[in-house]
Amino acid sequence: MHLTRLAVLLAVAAAAAPAQADDGVLRIGSKRFTESYILGEVLAQTAAPHVKAEHKQGLGNTAIVLAALQAGKIDVYPEYTGTIALEILKRSSPAPLEQLRRDLAPLGLGVAVPLGFNNTYALATRGDGGSGAVRTLSGLAGQGGYKFGLSHEFIGRADGWPGLAQRYALPQKPVGLDHGIAYEALAHKQVDVIDIYSTDAKISQYGLRVLDDDKGYFPRYDAVLLYRLDAAQRFPAAWRAIQQLEGRISAADMIAMNAAAEVDGKSFAAVASAWLATPAARRAAAPAAASPLPASPAAAPRPGLLAKIFDANLWPLTRQHITLVLLSVALACAVGIPLGVLAAYAPRLRQTVLALTGMLQTIPSLALLAIMIPLLGSIGTGPALVALFVYALLPIVRNTCTGIGQVQPGLKLAAQALGLRGWHKLVHVELPLAMPVILAGVKTAAVMSVGTATIAAFIGAGGYGERITIGLALNDNDMLLAGALPAAALALLTQGLFELLERLAAPAAKFSR
Repeated sequence: MHLTRLAVLLAVAAAAAPAQADDGVLRIGSKRFTESYILGEVLAQTAAPHVKAEHKQGLGNTAIVLAALQAGKIDVYPEYTGTIALEILKRSSPAPLEQLRRDLAPLGLGVAVPLGFNNTYALATRGDGGSGAVRTLSGLAGQGGYKFGLSHEFIGRADGWPGLAQRYALPQKPVGLDHGIAYEALAHKQVDVIDIYSTDAKISQYGLRVLDDDKGYFPRYDAVLLYRLDAAQRFPAAWRAIQQLEGRISAADMIAMNAAAEVDGKSFAAVASAWLATPAARRAAAPAAASPLPASPAAAPRPGLLAKIFDANLWPLTRQHITLVLLSVALACAVGIPLGVLAAYAPRLRQTVLALTGMLQTIPSLALLAIMIPLLGSIGTGPALVALFVYALLPIVRNTCTGIGQVQPGLKLAAQALGLRGWHKLVHVELPLAMPVILAGVKTAAVMSVGTATIAAFIGAGGYGERITIGLALNDNDMLLAGALPAAALALLTQGLFELLERLAAPAAKFSR
């Protein structure tokens, strides 16, 4: 029992580490959609000549990125005024920038550097509906047969679907869709209406009709930077460079950059670098027209599946993924094996222990990750380890209990005859004989953790899931496979290694028979 308590304390201490120490690194966050990825890269590359900058990309929705900012895990990220006023500050109406600054100051946060474009929400339908097609949001009220496919964040936001449905008396019940795949769903007529950002490059690519907000529901969503107030003091040179971005990015610029990533298949870093290479005078002089991104010397073909799998990020992502799996399974063994022994030795507690560990495994993974962030005041590896540890417990506890229970009574009597009692009998006889069954449980936990660890990328823990989140944002099947295939290969390798260990443990099992 002392070992169990120690392992629990170690798990919590490792996960609930304090906010990131001031190590001289400017950490920039971004949400999980194309524009935010690109703006995060623009900020990182702008700051890079003055300070070591790190872009923690695709952390998740507003709540997750905001929690990371408040916990000190990131210093700044691109946000929108409408989101700050209505979603973060819970105001009932938009507010000017100065008011937002005053409201954010008690939270230790600030808002600054309006980037120069408004990226408001809108709803869109296919553009092939003819002259009688719906053209305004009011017109949707009479279209009960229309199927709405809306992003999960938009469905839950105070300034999203609930208020929109009330303002326009919309009777439809939307289904949740990831923003990255909504356009394909609309094009294939699986849904009839989707939510969009006004700077989405795919609006023109898919020939969509953007519905007129005839009752003025959506406020302005001017792109700004939400930052920790101490960031400007800690990184003065980098902050001065970032401030030079104010008013430099027009809506047309942003649409062009989004298109370069989503349509042309360029990396977020390459898109940001190309935009930063355009002359500042030309960007400032022609805000209404897109500043063309510099053409490559030769239009490089889009990288294929193999190139995306074996790119420079393969080893760092593999290292992150393996670290998550190894640590979580090790912690689960440190806690789960003693719990399994307890369940085997105390029949009255057996059902309680198994029921509790089974109940923990029923919590949806994304929900558990989201819950861990405010509880631990952190994003990244800590919450991910706790979640993976919870999911790995059940097979280890159950198989440990089962393995010890299957040790033959005659062998237990023989151990007692040799003078082995209590702890010595458990360590020298029962656990070795139960080892094949215990290893089978650990194998199940490890293989499950390899797959579940891909979800950890949604809160900035890295691993192969990082490619999957980017693939979802870009609707890029090759990028999705570039994350899924290495994860599958790692799961097969993990299973093979444990089967080898089980064969090595087989002599003890034969002896028990």
